Amino acid sequence: MESVIKNHELPDLSNDEISRFSRHLLLPEVGIDGQKRLKAAKVLIVGTGGLGAPLVLYLAAAGVGTLGIVDFDSVEESNLQRQVIHGIRDVGRPKVASARDRIKNINPGCNVITYNTALTSANALEILKDYDVVADGTDNYQTRYLVNDACVLLGIPNVYGSIFQFEGQASVFYAKEGPCYRCLYPEPPPPGLVPSCAEGGVVGVLPGIVGSLQANEVIKLIVGSGTGSQNPSTSLIGRLLLFDAWALKFRELQLDKDDNCPVCGEHPSIHELIDYEQFCGLKRTSDETPVEIIEPKELKARLDAGDSLQIIDIREPHERAIIKFPQAKTIPLGQMVRRIDEFNPKVDSVFICKIGQRSIFAIRALQEAGYTGRLLNLRDGLNGWAKEVDRSFPIY
Repeated sequence: MESVIKNHELPDLSNDEISRFSRHLLLPEVGIDGQKRLKAAKVLIVGTGGLGAPLVLYLAAAGVGTLGIVDFDSVEESNLQRQVIHGIRDVGRPKVASARDRIKNINPGCNVITYNTALTSANALEILKDYDVVADGTDNYQTRYLVNDACVLLGIPNVYGSIFQFEGQASVFYAKEGPCYRCLYPEPPPPGLVPSCAEGGVVGVLPGIVGSLQANEVIKLIVGSGTGSQNPSTSLIGRLLLFDAWALKFRELQLDKDDNCPVCGEHPSIHELIDYEQFCGLKRTSDETPVEIIEPKELKARLDAGDSLQIIDIREPHERAIIKFPQAKTIPLGQMVRRIDEFNPKVDSVFICKIGQRSIFAIRALQEAGYTGRLLNLRDGLNGWAKEVDRSFPIY
């Protein structure tokens, strides 16, 4: 396919750059012109976590001239299992600052633009508009739909990747040439149905593999087929690559453009960015019963006072093997409603999970089943308890 770098006056390469990128220059598929396109290119990476780390590292090493990085998180110790762009010294620092330093260490000539902010409907178009390619390294549905829609509206290719436990996906969504993310996933899954990596886990090497595949697709979009190539590149446009790290198997699905897609179809109904939290069902509706919160220190005080409480641990067995919460009764989330008779509605029930998210769905299930007792959600789950009450508990 043709390069996305059009109407650019391609920059010259210095002797130092010719030396640095000589292994690229020896490839007829890249060559001098391809490397000049890489130098001229502007790529935005959304997220500098598991996927963003290899993306940033390899694109900087490849000689991409301008890298924009968007992330509002700070580096945590649990990130280091897979987010190889960060190190121990970076814990507590903004991820974009850590990533910028690493980029400059790899390629001092790279222009790095950092956005230490969340990508939202209010700022996405302004941030994305000056870039040639966007690479999506996010881990939530609302941002994936936001990135997709912004790329479609701006006519920019979106290099997509996602990971969970041992499975990964990669594709290129480019509405000018093929389907977009909405063509594949017209609607997001119900909230809570798909756990995040923080809740479900991920094998550390998986984001390295999928993020590297994304970096490869970005490079191909920039370089194009290569003037001297006898083997023109084939993009992942219209193809979804599936990878199972545990079974070590790749599969591929053909993707078709949806003519009725609301953002890239023949008669689109979406002409501007929308409220993606509402679209993904993350905003509480007015008729929804609120979930009552109990702070970790408040729970500690009530336990010390000898209050009668029903503490319900909804975590999976392999999580409870990491740490058990004393006095807690184990009821998995899937068994909650059918075991409703085990609850005493005259006694307050406190629900605990890892970070206080899955327990919300347990409470909602009991509310919808007509349970009348008081239901409390431990704020930030066992990780909140470890930080605020008992530091002998591990944070995982």
